[in-house]
Amino acid sequence: RERETARLKAKVKRRLRKNSSRDSGRGDSLSDNGDVVRAVVPPTSPKGKLLNRRSRMGKGRGLPKKGGAGGKGVWGTPGQVYDEDKVDFKDPNYDAEQENCIYETVVLPLDEETFEKTVTPIVQEYFEHGDANEVAELLAELNLGSMRGDVPMLAVSLALEAKASHRELTSRLLSELCECVLTAADVEASFHKLLKELPDLVLDTPGAPQMLGQFIARAVADNILPKSFIDGYKGRVDCEYARAALDRAAVLLRMSRWTGLRIDSLWGSGGGQRPVNQLIKEVNLLLKEYLLSGDTVEAERCLRELEVPHFHHEFVYEAVIMVLESKGNRTLQMILQLLKSFCASTVITVDQLRRGFERVYLDMADLSIDVPCAYSLLEQFVEQSFDAGVINKKLRDLCPCR
Repeated sequence: RERETARLKAKVKRRLRKNSSRDSGRGDSLSDNGDVVRAVVPPTSPKGKLLNRRSRMGKGRGLPKKGGAGGKGVWGTPGQVYDEDKVDFKDPNYDAEQENCIYETVVLPLDEETFEKTVTPIVQEYFEHGDANEVAELLAELNLGSMRGDVPMLAVSLALEAKASHRELTSRLLSELCECVLTAADVEASFHKLLKELPDLVLDTPGAPQMLGQFIARAVADNILPKSFIDGYKGRVDCEYARAALDRAAVLLRMSRWTGLRIDSLWGSGGGQRPVNQLIKEVNLLLKEYLLSGDTVEAERCLRELEVPHFHHEFVYEAVIMVLESKGNRTLQMILQLLKSFCASTVITVDQLRRGFERVYLDMADLSIDVPCAYSLLEQFVEQSFDAGVINKKLRDLCPCR
């Protein structure tokens, strides 16, 4: 009986070895009783067989076919260099006219709706970074076509609703673009359109006629608008807004010739473009005017117009120094009221307020030379500022003592 069992097992093993290459996807095995156990294995898909690079003939060493140079998505063995394909002149698809063709990317011209959606973000970003070369490069990539002359019009329209520093940037942008992207005719056509649309612009910006007049005067001074532009409208203007804009431009140009008025500084140099010494002088002038008038609203408006939120620590520093140098209770109370108002309206941030007080603390050794009672005055001002909620306890405790 044992001999018969061994003979059956050997027979089954021979059959399994014979069919191993044919039924490679089936996992047949022997049980302890000698019965064939067929495992349930999903059939191999044809796609899986195609992706398998090993030989399916049961021969070879299991290496990729063609040395790794065959199969889908393979362009030959690693390091293989192909020569340029020679043109087959006998090919029925060969066309001699296409031999010297040059292919270029065609950019469709912008229509009115697409133009506004595309150029408006470019101008608004320019108000943030102030790089006219970047704007010129972006506009050069666009196919402006017939809308090229509307670029100055769109820029000026956006600047009318913006700050004075943005209007200064717009004047500089027009001057820069007139050399590479725009022509003098494009600028002149844009200002003609702006004068015609002044009645609509006034609805959103009441001061549009005066500001447009300043833009025209600046453009004439920058030589991007002909001097005959204003003279061409004499006696032919029916719109009162357009007349006011042209009169404003003519007056500014006459003042520049007779009194030496600098047209290039009409808008001022806003924000961080101003020198530090000039900003310090304007901050001191603002504080002195406030001490004379006591108008907190006007002082807040003047501080916002400086457009230097990163420099407000200088305002706090100069205000505290003015308290120490005045030695009077009236100045102390007015400055305290001003700082409290600015902190409540978030004109001055907590960080700028802290930096201003810390600068005063560091300079107390030098300030006490000119003001012997500076330490006692500072301690009194800091204590009242803490009681009024202007500074926190940590900043109060940092106050130096003699």
